[in-house]
Amino acid sequence: MHDFFSEADYFWPNPADAGGPYISRDGESNPNNFNEHRKAMIALSIQMPALTAAWILTRRRAYAAKAADHLRAWFIQPETRMNPNLEYAQGVHGASTGRSYGIIDTVHLAEVARAATLMAPANLDAAEQAALKAWFRDYLHWLETSEKGMTERDAKNNHAVCWALQASEYARLAGNATARASIALDYKNRFVPDQMAPDGSFPRELARTKPYGYSIFNFDMLAMLCQSLLDSGDDLFAFTLPDGRGICRAAAFLVPWLRDKSAWPYRKDVEHFESLPVRIPSLLFSGLHCDREDWVALWRRLDPETADREVIRNHPVRQPLLWFREAEAAA
Repeated sequence: MHDFFSEADYFWPNPADAGGPYISRDGESNPNNFNEHRKAMIALSIQMPALTAAWILTRRRAYAAKAADHLRAWFIQPETRMNPNLEYAQGVHGASTGRSYGIIDTVHLAEVARAATLMAPANLDAAEQAALKAWFRDYLHWLETSEKGMTERDAKNNHAVCWALQASEYARLAGNATARASIALDYKNRFVPDQMAPDGSFPRELARTKPYGYSIFNFDMLAMLCQSLLDSGDDLFAFTLPDGRGICRAAAFLVPWLRDKSAWPYRKDVEHFESLPVRIPSLLFSGLHCDREDWVALWRRLDPETADREVIRNHPVRQPLLWFREAEAAA
């Protein structure tokens, strides 16, 4: 009753074995797979941070009260709370009840945790705050110690970055500075040297059937991770390898094709290419920290809303206000 469950997007019935295990069609989402828990989590990730941002901007208690209700339902109340693990995420019909890849589904909780850090002290009582922190502490422990969690942490592409962004924000809420310091080292020692080419591109993402979307997504997650860790005292926006690789290089590679998608020199994505790009927070944050006002201007011009469910699923941070220190002061 309390377990999150989803089915892997890119798996379909096998035409040669109708009753057998599903087979992979990379980049092609099966619309008949079970998605209801994911839809509920995405709704949470849209509504709760928006309510928190509205409370910070207007000081209207009604917004904070509703945001607190979301936290109680998902993480505190025994009758409704989710179990703090993803043992059953992105299962494959006939093959697996859950896989490590499914941990990317809770990337939508990263901004929820960020918002909770800001609004919980003033809007939950002491027992509720303790229960909320315990949930995220337990989930972080599962991410760090379970077989699925460790496999995802050690992935070679965007999945590892999504694990790191989640872990950074859950550790922030739980007060685990040691975990956050370790994640910063992963950014320096693994993500930039192993995932980024000298020109700032992400070769593993370019090799996929949706190279444009995955390149945007990985850039977004890396920049969000840099922003997440700013308050740890480690400015990852300023970090570069000796050959210049870093988040500013990644932005410089991608920005021309965010301005003009028609010039994209690689193959088009098999799905959802027409719905991209949208307004991504990585442009704002990298523009500010890399001293590029033109990137910030581009961020302002891009569409902040989309009806494409797949793009929404890959756009988990929607309230940039919550990621600035000024929001902490206001809260």
